[in-house]
Amino acid sequence: MICPTDNAADIDQSKFWDSENGINWDQHRIGWAIAGTSALITVILTCFSVLQHCRSYTVPREQRQIIRILYMPPVYAIISFFSYRYFRSYTYYSLIEVAYEAVTISAFLLLIIEYVAGTAAGHRAEGALVRKDKRPLPMPFCCWRYRPTKAYFMHTVKWSVLQYVIIRPAISIAGIVCQKYEVLCESEGFNPRFASVYLSAIDFVSISIALYGLLVFYGLTSDELVGRRPLAKFLCIKLIVMFTFYQSFVFTALEGRVIKATQYWSETNIANGLNALTICIEMVLFAIGMWWAYPSSEYKRPGQGKTSIWRPLWDSVNYMDFAREIWGSMRYFFGAATHRHDRPIDADGPKMNFSEAFGIASSDGRGVSKLVPGEEYSNSYEPDWIRLAPYAFSGPGASVESPQTAGFEHRGSIRREYDHRAPTLP
Repeated sequence: MICPTDNAADIDQSKFWDSENGINWDQHRIGWAIAGTSALITVILTCFSVLQHCRSYTVPREQRQIIRILYMPPVYAIISFFSYRYFRSYTYYSLIEVAYEAVTISAFLLLIIEYVAGTAAGHRAEGALVRKDKRPLPMPFCCWRYRPTKAYFMHTVKWSVLQYVIIRPAISIAGIVCQKYEVLCESEGFNPRFASVYLSAIDFVSISIALYGLLVFYGLTSDELVGRRPLAKFLCIKLIVMFTFYQSFVFTALEGRVIKATQYWSETNIANGLNALTICIEMVLFAIGMWWAYPSSEYKRPGQGKTSIWRPLWDSVNYMDFAREIWGSMRYFFGAATHRHDRPIDADGPKMNFSEAFGIASSDGRGVSKLVPGEEYSNSYEPDWIRLAPYAFSGPGASVESPQTAGFEHRGSIRREYDHRAPTLP
């Protein structure tokens, strides 16, 4: 079956600017001006926020994810402006718009993993989980319990979120193809004769798994995230998704009741246009909120000059880290299914015990641990990941990394930090 068109039969042939009469200020063009101005303000605010991170790009592993998250308001604002301006192609723009949601949610997971990893030796999130006990899953699966120290845990959490990076763009591509052949028909709701209901069901399951995995990891590591505004950071993302999702239902419900068709705009056109206009205005507020929730001030180092903006911008659009995480988890699950490994496949060297994970002891390469003397940190031994990503974290029971030595210090005492992949220290 072919879906009935959502567009009015008549097309407005007049232009925004008329050389004889000036600007034609009808309702559509007033909205056009408001949407464009709001999108421009959002872009300016985001550019300023991104530039601040680029000029203080001292922790690439964290800041590349932050910059990706900061892109969310301008992406939504720009695409919403075009969906308002070219309202007859609204469905195509809306399908492209929601695809970036998957990138943002995945970037947020990798960001909090980096936060947690910064509190453990070796900069590995697994090292921070060794102190966690077996616990029940969040609702509605609280009858089952999981053990975060198991090798499968981190791979499962990553895959549960990163699968959305694959599925959501695939849904958008499928939706664009279906719309081209007039079989998508979003206006028909849950009509099983059209593709919209099936794509929506797949999307609902995929994003539910992603958000649940994010909730599991956040609840497990909430103590390690103290002082990093994790809730504010997450709400800036989730509220965008919620607002855009639920307000579309509100405007759709008003069709035929409050919203009436005009000569050039059908009821669906008007509902879609109001939704796009509202998104453009909201993104100004969300750009300000993200500026506050993701400050660049915590990455500035005293006496350090400004960094180049080109590497941060390239890192933010280079999604190879997503591909590596997805591929690594797939390899792990394949290896577990075929019993080809008995430890995480991305682990380097022997598996750390509790003491090694927190820098209390070091391995001699044969699985035997020796206490590390409490001598001053040597600049001659400086793991690459510390040099590339100096990280400062203060929280209950956490250690602090010095930007000068890239070591970790406790108040009142200095201890040597040991990377389990390095040779035995004397």
